[in-house]
Amino acid sequence: MAVIRKYLSILRVRFTNGMQYRAAALAGIVTQFAWGFLYLLLYRAFYQSDAGAFPMDQQSLAAYIWLQQAFLALFAVWTLDNDIFELISSGNIAYELCRPCDLYSMLFFRTLGSRLARAALRCGPILLVAALLPAPYGMRLPASWAAAGLFVLSFCLGALVVAAFGMLIYISAFFTISPMGVRLIAVSLVDFLSGSIIPIPFFPKALQLIFSILPFGAMQNVPFRIYGGDLNGIEATVSILLQAFWLAVLIWIGRMMMKKALHRVVIQGG
Repeated sequence: MAVIRKYLSILRVRFTNGMQYRAAALAGIVTQFAWGFLYLLLYRAFYQSDAGAFPMDQQSLAAYIWLQQAFLALFAVWTLDNDIFELISSGNIAYELCRPCDLYSMLFFRTLGSRLARAALRCGPILLVAALLPAPYGMRLPASWAAAGLFVLSFCLGALVVAAFGMLIYISAFFTISPMGVRLIAVSLVDFLSGSIIPIPFFPKALQLIFSILPFGAMQNVPFRIYGGDLNGIEATVSILLQAFWLAVLIWIGRMMMKKALHRVVIQGG
């Protein structure tokens, strides 16, 4: 219990620090509103041409888009913590190694706290406006309490999967002179494969299956589709189990990479 409290305190400190950046959050809210309306109007034009040709109804798609914009800071892999990269590249990670904490767990809860703070500052106004918009531009509550419960569970697992994948990017900085190459490739790959740019149901059936099985489909794709009702029943349950599987796998890979990195790390200077 004491160990859990120790890492929760790290999360709380990072969350509190992140809540101070209100001006940046305000700019982010304006940006997310702009992107949200642009996406809605773009898809609206396609739906007006032939609504039956699309795999998601407009109301489900609107919920997906607004959830995506409201929780962008939580689910976007590119919202990485630059302070962690600086710790590794500058050698100041040596100070963290002196602390009586597991380094992987400490960095994991640190990045999770930062993501939660950014999302908490932005999500409220976006969700409120989205709830007040008329159909099919606004978002509504889930169809049932069961769907709401599955959404909450999937939402938490998806956020943890994103944080676990982000840890792989951080740890790669131990093995490279500059983390920018790995960072750019990973972010571009995840944006496309996770449904961040185009929702996964809009891809061909064969690609949908591949994307859904990969860890990227276990991020925002599952909770947002459950909320909108596009994913339900047995399919939703299987997707949540797949999220839990990928969370365990990514954490295991991250810990193995961290162990290997710490065996070869060299800190220059006094």
